[in-house]
Amino acid sequence: MNPHLNSNSLKFQAINCRKHSALLTEFGGVGDGVTSNTLAFRKAIEHLGTLATDGGAQLVVPPGKWLTGSFNLTSHFTLFINKEAKIIASQNESEWPLVEILPSYGRGRDAPDGRYSSLIFGTNLTDVVITGNNGTIDGQGSTWWEKFKKGELKVTRPYVIEIMYSDQIQISDLTLINSPSWFVHPIYSRNVIIQGLTILAPVTVPNTDGINPDSCSNTRIEDCYIVSGDDCIAVKSGWDQYGIKFGMPTEDLIIRRLTCISPDSAAIALGSEMSGGIRNVRIENVTAINTQAAVRIKTARGRGGFVKDIFVRRMFLSTMKYVFWMTGNYKAHADDKFDPLALPVIKNINYRDMVAENVNMSANLAGISGDPFTDICISNVKIGLSKKPKKLQWNCTDVEGFSSDVDPPPCAPLAKVAKSGGCDFPRISCQLKMFS
Repeated sequence: MNPHLNSNSLKFQAINCRKHSALLTEFGGVGDGVTSNTLAFRKAIEHLGTLATDGGAQLVVPPGKWLTGSFNLTSHFTLFINKEAKIIASQNESEWPLVEILPSYGRGRDAPDGRYSSLIFGTNLTDVVITGNNGTIDGQGSTWWEKFKKGELKVTRPYVIEIMYSDQIQISDLTLINSPSWFVHPIYSRNVIIQGLTILAPVTVPNTDGINPDSCSNTRIEDCYIVSGDDCIAVKSGWDQYGIKFGMPTEDLIIRRLTCISPDSAAIALGSEMSGGIRNVRIENVTAINTQAAVRIKTARGRGGFVKDIFVRRMFLSTMKYVFWMTGNYKAHADDKFDPLALPVIKNINYRDMVAENVNMSANLAGISGDPFTDICISNVKIGLSKKPKKLQWNCTDVEGFSSDVDPPPCAPLAKVAKSGGCDFPRISCQLKMFS
């Protein structure tokens, strides 16, 4: 332990500060970008974990390039990455242990067999902070991307950060680049704060989602800048019959002050794995540039679950394929054992106070025959079209709802006038006030 380094010498916002601090170099770390630090990280965290009941501890990653494989966090712990430090993911697969299949997915997301642990992993934790004054984590995803494209992977690619079955988690003030797959994946957790992240991936690489809250409750995502080859944020809760059986929704979620660039995907996606349900989501102050869609709902027969009580306001959109996009025909299933009679419930979806420019098509809204998406409300929306827009601006099937002050005018199923004052955006509930 370094007696000259303590929690008072580092300034950052966190859920909790720590009584004890240590540098990675005290456990044999070498920041030359070549030497593996996997054992150093594991040794450091194992030791610091013994101080959890004595005020907790933080591990400081100092300036340098720190090559490492996967390592696990501990409770009452802070991982602090210095602004001149870069954690670099090893490309040696032997440094990536396998972890169990997620019970709400029933298989690996990429392949039916197992899945690799994330670079930074934790399960059954309380009070964990991953932060830094804009330190960097490089997932070195290129070799994983190539193997995935060639069908050479038998197990699911690792993520950069995955936290499971945990409470009081903060991930903040970092730059994350080149993840092998998803970047940040909190799952089966509650009381999660994700803020101040810069997330960068090539826009041509699929599945590089930025932040994917999955079967989580009471979560706040804010002040993030994301460039991705997939959805900047994808809200999830399990896949088909496995998600239905597990039955843990994502609920009480705030997403605000997000900037997204994703030419082939959405700024925010709800689904497609939403079989445990998604409810009570507030989205506001979002900028999307050169992005396929703003807030996209993705579901299908066999998903079950629900997406309801979604409230969106204050979006600025520029160079979009669609402003509004919902589909009930997103057919990617975990396996052939899903129940085609398990129909999703999509209702009470509210959009207001939006401005868009250079748009090809205002809306493509396709519910499910016999299971329409209902109570869709759109108000105070101005859409400027591109030089060569689609002739059909609003394509609506199996949807029902309301609208007011929308240009171009919406389709007939949404022509019923919304109530005075426009679509709802309720005050934050008691469960969410702890983050305000």
